[in-house]
Amino acid sequence: MTTTLTADVAGLVAAEQLGALSGEYAADPLVSDVDWAGRVDLPLADELAVQAACGIMHVHGRAAGRPQRLGVDYASVLAGVLAVQGVLAASIARVRGARLTAVRTSVADAALLAVQQYLAVATTDDDWAERWEPGGRPPFTSRDGVRFEVETLYAEGWRRFWQELGADREAVAEGWWPFQQRFATAAGHLPEALHATARNTDYEAVVAAATAAVGVSVLPVRDVPSPPVEVPACGLRPLPGTATRESEKRGEAPLDGLVVVESTRRIQGPLVGHVLRLLGAEVIRVEPPGGDPMRGIPPMAGDCSVRFRALNDGKRAVEVDIKSPAGQRELRELVAGADAFVHNWAPGKAEQLGLDAEDLVRASPGLTYAWASGWEPLSWPELPLGTDFLVQAHSGLGAAAYPGDEPSMPSLMTLTDILGGMVCAQGVLASLLRRVRTGRGSHVDSSLFSASGVVPRGVHRPVWTVLDRPLRTADGYLVLPRDMAPGDVAGPLGLAAGGTPGEVAARLRDRPTEVWTELLADAGVVATPVCTDLRALAEDPRFERALGRTTHVHPLSPWEFS
Repeated sequence: MTTTLTADVAGLVAAEQLGALSGEYAADPLVSDVDWAGRVDLPLADELAVQAACGIMHVHGRAAGRPQRLGVDYASVLAGVLAVQGVLAASIARVRGARLTAVRTSVADAALLAVQQYLAVATTDDDWAERWEPGGRPPFTSRDGVRFEVETLYAEGWRRFWQELGADREAVAEGWWPFQQRFATAAGHLPEALHATARNTDYEAVVAAATAAVGVSVLPVRDVPSPPVEVPACGLRPLPGTATRESEKRGEAPLDGLVVVESTRRIQGPLVGHVLRLLGAEVIRVEPPGGDPMRGIPPMAGDCSVRFRALNDGKRAVEVDIKSPAGQRELRELVAGADAFVHNWAPGKAEQLGLDAEDLVRASPGLTYAWASGWEPLSWPELPLGTDFLVQAHSGLGAAAYPGDEPSMPSLMTLTDILGGMVCAQGVLASLLRRVRTGRGSHVDSSLFSASGVVPRGVHRPVWTVLDRPLRTADGYLVLPRDMAPGDVAGPLGLAAGGTPGEVAARLRDRPTEVWTELLADAGVVATPVCTDLRALAEDPRFERALGRTTHVHPLSPWEFS
């Protein structure tokens, strides 16, 4: 059995995901060590410390205008998935002749991976100013008290939806930019007039307006944090045929010599290829004629969008019109020389194009064919758009992101996009392990919804005290260790032994963060300053071993193999 050395959620997640693999998909007996800080030179001892130091509280709290604790152990969950990916990659390398026995990663490495796009924006030299402000964010509340999320990918759908509800035209126009940019900025300040329109409309009429607008989805925000149904994180189905070629291992990285073709967009899909590239695979990115439109969206790093570069640097791009018969033939030719194909197309598109698993496995026997979707395996009479915030709303993850005394709402940090890409990459690695062992391929099914279920959470949302949240100091914020009692810090703060949480919070406002962290450290309490500036994080020498720089700052590969 694989040994996972961890004291928290990361180990539980890794054990559960590895335990779900069996037979030809099961990993080798390897040591997987997950610690808190990894290559970050800080005394990080729990999930809250990692969230504070590595930027998660900052990004999650942008919509509120202050750092906020994310109510689930998100960084630890990502670290657990990283551990599984590392074990599977090492197992692939062992079949191909490498002498690997252990893999190591950390919760801090996982957290940096989660904020990598925001970190890239903060550290590019582009003069373009990112525009966002707190407050006014979705979700909306209807007249009959339903809190709901709206999603559309096109301006015309947005206009028609609000037109159906009788909203002010100027407010509709003003709201489109922050609405569409909320995926990129983690904030979404919408005009109050739009919220007022929603409050004057029954939810049934909201649904009718979305239907009339076309290309618009609305879903209620569930208040229960547990998912409505339990589904596997990733499904693996054998495909017919056996590979006729063996991929030559050429270098030290576990996936050296393996080739992945991807046709993906936005975050979830490109992240799959990004992870596989970090593990050594050659990734060929298929883009439409003229290139992916995301390349031109500011801020820029050189001649390309820095957000696009964060997930796609190092891939080889080829332009193919997959809607044409000639382009479909070209894609099949690319796949014929590959070990895996990844896409996150809309449901039904692969079949429509003649590029589903059954089609491509004929071009490449033994192929790993991976679909990163929004909702699979859920079935809906009218399938909603498969995007992050709708999935958070329906899955209960949005409820779990906040404590019980605050309204349920999706985090505007793209939780399921990141986790969905990571889970899909995990499935691809399991399938590739089967391929190098047997020559046979597999169909990998995963989704944003299935990934959301990997995050452990209960049936009820806890109520936090003030000490469970980032605490304001004279010049910033800090967090105390998890479950810290007021009496544990009363002495160094100059309070009576029976001090209350409110008195502790009030006292911390009197002096700067550095003063308090030193005083508390002298008393044996490790308080963690909260990052409120990703550029400052990138310049902090304590992060030097975990970060690299090209045209922007980016996390280095999160695994260490031995």
